[in-house]
Amino acid sequence: MQGRVLIIAGSDSGGGAGIQADIKTVTALGGYAMTALSALTAQNTLGVTAIHEVPTDFIAEQMRVVLSDIGADAIKTGMLHSSAVIETVSDILKTCDAPIVVDPVMVAKGGAALLQDEAIAAMKERLIPMAHVLTPNVPEAEALTGVSIVDRDAAEHAARMLSDRGAKAVLMKGGHMTGGENDNTVTDLLFEDGKLLEVFSSPRLDTRHTHGTGCTLASAIAAGLAQNLSIRDSVERARAYVWQAINTAPGYGKGHGPLNHGHTF
Repeated sequence: MQGRVLIIAGSDSGGGAGIQADIKTVTALGGYAMTALSALTAQNTLGVTAIHEVPTDFIAEQMRVVLSDIGADAIKTGMLHSSAVIETVSDILKTCDAPIVVDPVMVAKGGAALLQDEAIAAMKERLIPMAHVLTPNVPEAEALTGVSIVDRDAAEHAARMLSDRGAKAVLMKGGHMTGGENDNTVTDLLFEDGKLLEVFSSPRLDTRHTHGTGCTLASAIAAGLAQNLSIRDSVERARAYVWQAINTAPGYGKGHGPLNHGHTF
């Protein structure tokens, strides 16, 4: 099916999240992955031990040379750790008409901060208004809206607030919601143009091997958009892909292990 996806995100030396997960995901779904590295991380399944920043002019140059030659059918952003990086990326993307999937990465699975506090304002002001699809989990949505998300009503309210900031579609991920039926089911809410379009639910898998699920889901959605699938169909396929990738995870590492990005789908 192909479909060119440019991914702007950080590198994960453990291969479970970040650029590495993004490339595997897009490739597994039949797309063509291109990258602009925003940061290098030293990490494994136990956590992040160091972050090496990439100069903003080099991030911009990576994006420019790819877009001017190969082009892109969809864009995906992941770890953009500072306001300077967000502003640089936004300046390039405002000249690009491909749909943009924004994964507002803030914290690694092991707890390390991947977004500086001062960068949250830049994300809200510069990047979210450009998003064709925004994919926050509960903690990210809380940080972006100031809303305490304790139930579905609060999740819907936060999603509408993010839609009001300019995101065309918001996929409010429910993996962090616990209690009641949330202990057995993961429910994601898809909003488009500020209205609830669909509720997606799947059985919750009891496993510690969930490293990189957010990166993987967002890249899978971007691959679908690049292949001319609708937002709704891109999300449905992406969720099914991620669920199976978790279900067949190889079990590597002593902490939050990686998914099986290469499963037959």
